[in-house]
Formats: sequence, structure tokens, C-alpha cells
Amino acid sequence: MGKKSSLPLIYLIGVLLAAIGFCCPMIKGLFGSSANGFDFIRNAKEGSFVAIGAILIFAGAVLGIIACFVPQLKGLKLIFAIVSLAGAVILVIGFMTNGRVYKAIGKHFLKNAMIGFYMVVAGIICAVVGAVTNK
Repeated sequence: MGKKSSLPLIYLIGVLLAAIGFCCPMIKGLFGSSANGFDFIRNAKEGSFVAIGAILIFAGAVLGIIACFVPQLKGLKLIFAIVSLAGAVILVIGFMTNGRVYKAIGKHFLKNAMIGFYMVVAGIICAVVGAVTNK
């Protein structure tokens, strides 16, 4: 009898971390306020890189969670992890290119990052590792 692999669990933990981190404060703003992923979507102009990136991060994480429990979607886990990763890259590009406020945040991004940002990054890394090594 072989030992059961824990890699599907690593993927689930990763997408859960990304989804929960998206809801937590990600960036410390001006005057002590903070913004989570939904604030990025709400405050961004329609179709901006910041909104698109935030939507992709959350959609990839939620669909990844669903894929863990729906047998027909198990083959799409890697795609959902890559969607979240692409959303993170697009979000960072959006911070570096959009408007003065986003550029100011982008220049000092890691200094202003909060727990949600680190949870999203760790979650995406775990999800990609869990999806790639589970093949």
C-alpha cells in the first residue's frame, strides 16, 4: 500500500491563502487607512490594469478552491493557479504605470505591504507548486 500524497492539500492551502489574503488589508494607504483587493477593484477606473489584476487574482483563487471539490475541474487546477499568478503580475504592472497615486504606492510597495499581500504571494506560490508537482 502506497502512501497518499499531500500535494493536493498544498494546492488547497495555497488557493485558500490567496483568497483570504485578498480580503485582508494588502496595502497601507495614506493617513493609516488600508486597502484590500476589493478596494482595488472599486477604486480603479473601468478596465484599468489594477482592476483587471485584482479580479484575476480573486477569480483564480476562488475557482481553484472550487476545483479541489469538483472532480470534473481537477485537471484545471494549474490553469487557475496561473490565472492568479497572471493577475498578480498585471496588478503590479498596473501599480507601476497607472496614475500618480498608484505610482507613489508602487515605488514604496514593499514598505507599505500588509499581511494580505504576503498571504496572496505565499498562496499563489503554494498553489503553483501544488498544481505542478501533482501531475
